[in-house]
Amino acid sequence: MAMQYRRLGATGLEISRLALGTMGWGESVDEHVANEQLGVFVDAGGTLLDTAVSYAGGASEMVVGQLLSKNSLRDRIVLASKAGIGSAAHGLSAAARRDTSRSSMLRQLDESLARLGTDHLDVWQVHVWDDQVPVEETLGTLEYAIRTGRTRYVGVSNYAGWQTAYAHAWLASRPEGVVLASTQVEYSLLNRNIEAEVIPAAQMLGIGILAWSPLGRGVLTGKYRQGIPGDSRGASKTMNRFVQPYLDADSRSIVEALARAADGLDLSMTHAA
Repeated sequence: MAMQYRRLGATGLEISRLALGTMGWGESVDEHVANEQLGVFVDAGGTLLDTAVSYAGGASEMVVGQLLSKNSLRDRIVLASKAGIGSAAHGLSAAARRDTSRSSMLRQLDESLARLGTDHLDVWQVHVWDDQVPVEETLGTLEYAIRTGRTRYVGVSNYAGWQTAYAHAWLASRPEGVVLASTQVEYSLLNRNIEAEVIPAAQMLGIGILAWSPLGRGVLTGKYRQGIPGDSRGASKTMNRFVQPYLDADSRSIVEALARAADGLDLSMTHAA
């Protein structure tokens, strides 16, 4: 099956329908395996590569930057990163690590660019909503990043429907008229919460949807049907809490239904999901 491509929201930016996420790069995935994954992705026609400041305490961005340079791929990749949440290595809770202030966001952006070995991102996203910082300050930082050439497009991540709509409206009302290109949210057969408000808002406003964990944090691959593999994230001390919510009875029933559907369609569970 040939790779499909789409415009991101109401922008002219073309991206591959499938993206390569790099949350484990530099931590559970070493540089050699990451290089293999990147090669398979690019050979399949993939272009959208997603990372974040908080992934593996910055190590993910470091590996991404090294591999893009090593393989001379920067011009073929739509490079996306996120800021606004610190590293879990500091031992703080996700809520405590949130900081979408102008000073923190711009510092993280410049750190990202240095690690990635590039002078600009293609898409820069606010990783989380932060109740402690005026949202206008955060959105103004996105606007400033475009004005100064640090990024070509901007987006949000993990925003509720009303938060997404507000971000779009505020940016559109400004003299510079920055377009909110995308919202990155969790979406899979095991988590369809965004169908209530986020998807309708995005469709109405022309915002692209980037789904994270479309394989249900790995559960929809079927790897956990008979237990927890020792080499999986479910067995990892640092990642088991990420997988655990989808190992309950309701999720198991969905996984088994998916297995039957995939068998009937003669597809892998991953492909069917």
